[in-house]
Formats: sequence, structure tokens, C-alpha cells
Amino acid sequence: MKKNIIILLIFLFALSSNAQQDPQYTQYMYNMNVINPAYAGSVEGIGIGMLYRNQWEGLEGAPTTGTINIHSSIGKNVGLGVSVISDDVGPVKETNIYADFSYTLNLSNNNNLAFGLKAGFTTHDIGLIGLDIIHPNDPFFANNINETTPNIGAGIYFYNPNQYYVSVSMPNILNSVHLDADEYNIGSETQHLFVAAGYIYDISEDFKLKPHVFLKYAFDSPASIDINANLFMYDLVEVGVGYRLDDAITAMINFQVSPSVRIGYAYDNTQSELNYYTKSSHEIFINFDISFRTKVSRSPRYF
Repeated sequence: MKKNIIILLIFLFALSSNAQQDPQYTQYMYNMNVINPAYAGSVEGIGIGMLYRNQWEGLEGAPTTGTINIHSSIGKNVGLGVSVISDDVGPVKETNIYADFSYTLNLSNNNNLAFGLKAGFTTHDIGLIGLDIIHPNDPFFANNINETTPNIGAGIYFYNPNQYYVSVSMPNILNSVHLDADEYNIGSETQHLFVAAGYIYDISEDFKLKPHVFLKYAFDSPASIDINANLFMYDLVEVGVGYRLDDAITAMINFQVSPSVRIGYAYDNTQSELNYYTKSSHEIFINFDISFRTKVSRSPRYF
């Protein structure tokens, strides 16, 4: 029975690997460096972000994702960064480690156009040794399966720090085959296109509205679209609601606890057929914006 469960999880991973295999994010706008290298260096000083997501709470073997990214501007136009993604689905563990480079053209009226590249590698592992199975001598479970593959990505980021952003990126340009066990292709990776955009409307001096959208498209599966609206209050609290097409209703809240620290939480209410098995997903993040400039007021960060 447990062996069948493991095989089922591997099969589900294979399905996701041929569809929207990249991890899901609700608060993507505060985790942008992970999906778009052009975002590197877009904040003042050094930006550090950490995110954890528990997808489909209560469903055994469901995905859990952790990310960390660090980036900074180097001089006036160059940005550098590093991003790490750890994604676990049952016995399958995926780790992505990438370096990011960006070059920004400073246009008029505080508008900026950045171009970015990322390069790194992805490791996939299925931990088969030590699993509690009915037939412990089954040769299929005699060895763990693991593979490392390189990849590259690219992106464009057009933004005004206090008004809008438009992000277009493809973080995995190369096709690759993962976990080719005994000549059986358990999973393959295809290109993913990410498009995001948002705009800041000044309702009053203390209240701002940010509508924003996020499109994720794998070239061999239907697109996923997030439509959201967030409200900023006194540049200290942000609340928002959204809808992910055919998947979830989302709610989010975050707090600017100090000029350099923002923390946030998001809740997804499952609307797909999976709601028979799980009702929710949860996501938290913390961002640090470390500036070495003293006695200079800093603009609030809206994305």
C-alpha cells in the first residue's frame, strides 16, 4: 500500500513536471527576484527575502516550498543577486540555485528599464532508500534517484518605484529531462513564461490602491492567472484579495514593522477539485532592505 502511495506521488510529480511545475507563489511581488533576474538591484541597498509556503495543507506529500534571495545594486546600473528555491513534493526534493545579473537603463521621470540574466542549476532527488514498504527487497527502492541539470533564464523589468511595474521573464530557458530512472522518464522541465504588472493609485495621502496581475504559462499546459487588488494604509499595512483562475481565492496582509523590515502572510482557499481533500494553503515571507545611507528618508516599497 505504501509503495503504491509513493508511486502515486512520483506519478503526480511527473504530471506537474509536464505542467505548472514551478512552485506557486501568492505574494510573488515580494519574491520577484526568484522569477525575474532583472529585478536584482532594484531596491536601495541590499535586499534579502525569505519565503515559506505550505501548499494544500493536510494533504500528505503535498508541496512545501522555501526560498531565499539576496540582491544589491553595484554602482548606478548593475545589479547582482543569488536565489535559492527548495521545493519538496512527497519523496521528491528539488533545489534550484541561481546567480542573477541585471543592467538598468535609468530613463526620464524616475522610470527604469532593466534587463536580467540568471544562470545556475537544479537538483532533483527521490529518496527511496529507507522507505517503509511492503517488499523491502524490491530493487526499485535499492537506490535513491538524483540528477543535476544546468539552466539559464532571462527577464525584463520596467518600473517606477512609486507608481508601477511590468515584469516579463523566463527563468528556465533550457528544456531538460529529470529523474530518468531505468530508461523511464519520470519528469521533464519545459520553459515557463511569467508576466506580472501592477499600478499604484493614490486614493489619498494615506491610502493607496494597487491592482496587479500575474500570469504563469508553461508552453505545454494552460495558463494560470492571478488577479489581485491590494490596499496600502499609511505606508505601514497592506491588505489584499485575489482570485487565481480555476484554483483559489486568496487573501494577504503584510506589515512594514520598521523602515527596513516587512513581514507578510497569505491564505489561499482552494476552489479546484482538490477542495475535497484540502481547503487551504499558507504562505509567509520576511523581507529586509538594508541601506548603508544615513539620515536620508527612504521611499516606501510597494513591490
